Amino acid sequence: MTRMPSRWSNLNTHTPASLYKAFPPEEARRLLDRLEIHYTPKHGSWLDIAEIELSVFTKQCLNRRIPDLETLRREAIAWAERRNVEQAGVDWQFTTEQARIKLKRLYPQYQANSTTIH
Repeated sequence: MTRMPSRWSNLNTHTPASLYKAFPPEEARRLLDRLEIHYTPKHGSWLDIAEIELSVFTKQCLNRRIPDLETLRREAIAWAERRNVEQAGVDWQFTTEQARIKLKRLYPQYQANSTTIH
């Protein structure tokens, strides 16, 4: 059987158990048998940085209609050169506690007298 490489971040929801929550056990096992899971580093991974840069690129360069492919290429190159000259980087100051506050909708909610997760 061919296994498919898959990149997973280290979020607490990105575990093989999450497949068992989303699918019947037989399907979850079938999927896990097909996946070759590789986790990104916990802090400051290249994948996180790439996602941030793509977001910045989208907001700063793709926030308007671009008439043709050649214009897109020129704009993208100019944007990348500016970012490199500015030595733009990622300032990692987001702590786990801040994440739990800002992204509380992504964290499970536990009831005090129960083990039920909402």
